[in-house]
Amino acid sequence: MFMQAQTLAPLLALVLALLWAAWRPAAAPALAALGLTALLVSALVGAARAAQRRSAERLAELERHGAAQQQTIEHLEQRCARVEAELRASEERSLLALRGSQDGLWEWDIDSGAMQFSPRWTGMLGFESHELANDRAAWRARVHDDDRAGFETALQRHLAGADVRFDHEMRLLHKDGSVRHVLSRGVALRNESGTPYRVIGMDTDVTRLRRVQAILDAVADGTAGAHGADFFAALAQHFARALGVDCAFIAECIDSPPTRVRTLGYWSADRGLTKNFEFSLRGTPCDAVLNEGRTCFYPEGLATTFPREAGYESYLGMPIVASDGRVLGHLALRDRGPLGDEVLVDRVYRIFLARAAAEIERLQALARLAFVHGSPGGLGANS
Repeated sequence: MFMQAQTLAPLLALVLALLWAAWRPAAAPALAALGLTALLVSALVGAARAAQRRSAERLAELERHGAAQQQTIEHLEQRCARVEAELRASEERSLLALRGSQDGLWEWDIDSGAMQFSPRWTGMLGFESHELANDRAAWRARVHDDDRAGFETALQRHLAGADVRFDHEMRLLHKDGSVRHVLSRGVALRNESGTPYRVIGMDTDVTRLRRVQAILDAVADGTAGAHGADFFAALAQHFARALGVDCAFIAECIDSPPTRVRTLGYWSADRGLTKNFEFSLRGTPCDAVLNEGRTCFYPEGLATTFPREAGYESYLGMPIVASDGRVLGHLALRDRGPLGDEVLVDRVYRIFLARAAAEIERLQALARLAFVHGSPGGLGANS
């Protein structure tokens, strides 16, 4: 508005001067018109310069704003690049960690159907890497027939996005015909549209855990509600059967320090449950169990070390410890063949060794009470 007023006044004055000169021709009106013309030109030049300055200032402001925006964009691009690099590095570290783990790693390219199995995965099933084809058909063929439908359903639910990850327990077929219980966990990699193109997963062998659970269930069911002599007999019998060994027995110490023991329950595959008896610890692996209060495991060569154990190849003995720390007796297993680590189910043993200790202490207390009242009785009697 200021610049418009600055140019409008000289323009109106010039018009009036021209009209004056036309109405009364003379030198004065002509000079006035020329002066006003010069003034108008000067005003127009000043207005143009002011407009040019404003345009330059506005342009400079726009350039500064553009530079700031460009700097912000470059900063965001650098940040995105760093985040992407960190993400790729994290994925690579995770993948390397998976490949170096003790679990069996597998990778499935969905479009091609190609599979990659880690040496740990193939070895878990008894195969060399070259013995299994690297395709989905070979993978699917290792799944137990009864578990295949559930496996496919769980996998498809994850691919469809219904489940955040693939997490499924199933049985895989070992090369020797046995089965391995595995916990299979995986995650799909997806493109920008969310379509899965690759799945990476791990299979953890939980066969041992399943075996521990089966042994625990078998022994717990077999000894439920039993007490006294019935409990010890049932404990020996069901441990032997659950573990698949030829002989199992529970014995209590007769003297202190222990030199002899008396069986409370004795079961063998040949004769089943037998009458309880006493025996000397000398020359047996039971000696170290009771006098040193520790578990002794001989997976093979038992009779070579202990000639008294002729006919048996392997042995596992565990002390039964009282609440005050005394060794009350022991639980022992023997077999005619070698034993593997599968019999070392410590969690199961701890439960039933504690139960056996409590039962022995209960019966000893009853025996002492009966003796005080003049009617001594044996520990192995039903109570």
